[in-house]
Amino acid sequence: MHDGILLGLETAFSMQNILFVIFGCFVGTFIGMLPGLGPITAIALMIPITYGIDPSSGMILMAGVYYGAIFGGSTSSILINAPGVAGTVATSFDGYPLARQGQAGKALALAAYSSFCGGTIAAVFLLVAAPMLSKVSLSFQSPDYFALLVLGLTAIAAFSNKGQFLKSIMMTLLGLMLATVGTDQASGVERFTFGQIDLLDGISFLLIAMSMFALSEALMSIIAKSKAKEGDLTSIEQAVSTKVGSLKLTRAEIKEVAPTVARSSVLGFFVGVLPGAGATIASFLAYGLERNLASAKEKLKFGKGSLRGLAAPETANNAACSGSFVPLLTLGIPGSGTTAVMLGALMAYGIQPGPRLFIDNPEVFWSVIVSMYLGNIVLLFINLPLIPYIAKALALPKQLLTVLILFFSLIGVYLVSFNAFDIFMMACFAVIAIGLRLLNFGMSPLILGFILGGMLEQNLRRSLTLYDGSISFLWDRPITLTILIVASLILLLPKISELLRRGRKKTAEVN
Repeated sequence: MHDGILLGLETAFSMQNILFVIFGCFVGTFIGMLPGLGPITAIALMIPITYGIDPSSGMILMAGVYYGAIFGGSTSSILINAPGVAGTVATSFDGYPLARQGQAGKALALAAYSSFCGGTIAAVFLLVAAPMLSKVSLSFQSPDYFALLVLGLTAIAAFSNKGQFLKSIMMTLLGLMLATVGTDQASGVERFTFGQIDLLDGISFLLIAMSMFALSEALMSIIAKSKAKEGDLTSIEQAVSTKVGSLKLTRAEIKEVAPTVARSSVLGFFVGVLPGAGATIASFLAYGLERNLASAKEKLKFGKGSLRGLAAPETANNAACSGSFVPLLTLGIPGSGTTAVMLGALMAYGIQPGPRLFIDNPEVFWSVIVSMYLGNIVLLFINLPLIPYIAKALALPKQLLTVLILFFSLIGVYLVSFNAFDIFMMACFAVIAIGLRLLNFGMSPLILGFILGGMLEQNLRRSLTLYDGSISFLWDRPITLTILIVASLILLLPKISELLRRGRKKTAEVN
């Protein structure tokens, strides 16, 4: 192991590879900032560039692009509520409200620090525990993944305010329903396509995210402005502060988020280790965990500009990126969609990921891991100086900012599919989203249900196949049963706490 680390240091810290890390981080950060483009697109663009260079250098470059894109993806989520990357959806829940309160600089700085800590801590875990954690990855089967996804869906408890739990459940179910649209991969049956050829491949995450968040937000600002002229509603121009605000975190704020960063780093890394889990599930689980651990007073801040609510998903999604390299490099199993593209790149180099990678190509394995330390430092130095300039996007006139949000939302979706039908469908979803928001329905549970719905169905089907149609898989495996019990407790905890509060209140009144 020590020889491997020394080999990794020698390879990663060569001048050529240092330049590749810097270039990859810069390109990844820039692409991650653009709504509609994510790490998969970024790495796909890099693959032709890496042909003809050393495999170690190519993987270092693509790894830099990967965690750079996740690192930069928080920017559009915080500034314009446009999470073009699934892993940064949870970031927008509290990052965007902070920006609206005139604290865009602090929100972006906290996201940068949290991402740096999550990525660095996870890189340490990866360096020390990669061989051992590969065995943990192998121990998980489809029933365990199903239970883990159910646990992720219980995060609806984190997204619901007092009296909103039923609405959150309804929106989660709507998200699950939208995830079933398209052709069933197992049977080939068309589901809810209504004869539309354009729906055969289902509805893309980007379309849902752009329409439900960015596009609906822009249209809501127009509605708010028109109503303000009639004296019915405060103008959006008055409601949103254009101040960038300070980038500094006070000692009290650092003390507040430090335990959150530590917990989310560990959680994000171990979720990332599980093949197929990835940064998205990690960010939602971290957000839900922090809200459930918060006091009753602190819970009220979540969704309205909580620092813990911003730090948790930002830490977890970057930690999960590092964790996803464990199954990729040690088992040859992609831990996410992005690492699946990287798996193809490795095979194109003639390298077979798996247990023998340690022996056959140790320089590739160890240099990628070591480069993550350097990459996280580079990302911090790239992002922090740019924050004052990036955050000034809020200082644009609101009419221009609204137009830009509409433009990037529509163009971002169109450039992915080049299909005008997606634009019409996006407009329909945006109108529906406006109606739901006016009725006080949150969009967060819907996007959670949509993201996890496909994976939930696949693992449920595999589990039923393994157990000949029986649901005994729910309690046969100790891991599955334990995760489901935890999920049940998370769902019941708010109700139990409320009943206990009422009991204490009645006791106090009697006394």
